[in-house]
Amino acid sequence: MVKLRSQRFGKTKAPFYRIVATDSRNPRDGRFIEIVGTYNPLTNPATVTFDEEKVLKWLSQGAKPTDTVKALLSKQGIIAKFTESKAK
Repeated sequence: MVKLRSQRFGKTKAPFYRIVATDSRNPRDGRFIEIVGTYNPLTNPATVTFDEEKVLKWLSQGAKPTDTVKALLSKQGIIAKFTESKAK
């Protein structure tokens, strides 16, 4: 099963995250299929970027976002676009 989840990068106490599509059996920082965005919690406000086309593609193929990634997608309005397109 494919999941959209974050991979931690950066130094100790200075995290930076990549949002990736990966097989759920792979380790957190292990192999991934595709990078779909980034998240930097250290900036004020936190910087979140997504490639909307890639995210919508993976969601339509059945990828499940983790709780954290789902919250970030909701703040960006991508989950709303996905449910709207799914309802058509």
